[in-house]
Amino acid sequence: MTRGLFITGTDTGVGKTRVGTLLIRELVGRDLRICARKPVESGCMRHGNALVPADALALRAAAGNREALDRVCAFPLEAPVSPARAAALAGQTLDLEQLIAACRQDVGAEDFLVVEGAGGFLSPLTRDELNADLARQLDLPVLLVTADRLGAVHQVLVAAEAIARRGLILAAVVLNQVDPALDARLDNAAELAHWLGRTIIALPSQAGTGALPQLAALAEKLARNR
Repeated sequence: MTRGLFITGTDTGVGKTRVGTLLIRELVGRDLRICARKPVESGCMRHGNALVPADALALRAAAGNREALDRVCAFPLEAPVSPARAAALAGQTLDLEQLIAACRQDVGAEDFLVVEGAGGFLSPLTRDELNADLARQLDLPVLLVTADRLGAVHQVLVAAEAIARRGLILAAVVLNQVDPALDARLDNAAELAHWLGRTIIALPSQAGTGALPQLAALAEKLARNR
């Protein structure tokens, strides 16, 4: 069975890649060989004849630049819309089995697979499947990232219910501060801890390249489960 983690969000733009790169660096620091995957990425910039997936580049760099970029992201797409729509605009068809194969390719028994989905957990990934379907097929614990703002509690509870309904383990919830001017009256971490019965990882906007102790503790827990 492949060891690893599936990183998803409550929405697009909540900071999945930021959290993923911080966590990958922590895992690498614990001597894990990381295979980072973002099998499909839309909104890629074109450089000459090539589409460059920025998120996949960041994940690859955090993992040590061991693998070719097209191994990290097999399907870069240009339009900044859902992968299914971006593929249709490019005259391509995304297939869930292809995405599963792209995630697992060249991943050895001793490797730790980190997969970042596209958009939110229930965002369309192909014409007929969601990110949730990819996560279920890979059967990896799920790291759920949300933006620390008004509405986060509702979004996390909906996503957590969808994750549980698919029989997947919720490894952790990360509240990512995307706005430095966060309303001090909000306490999403405490509210989510109450409703989920678990500690919530709160990542401040100025965390830089170093992970908070809670994120480091998660990496330590994942590294111990070898």
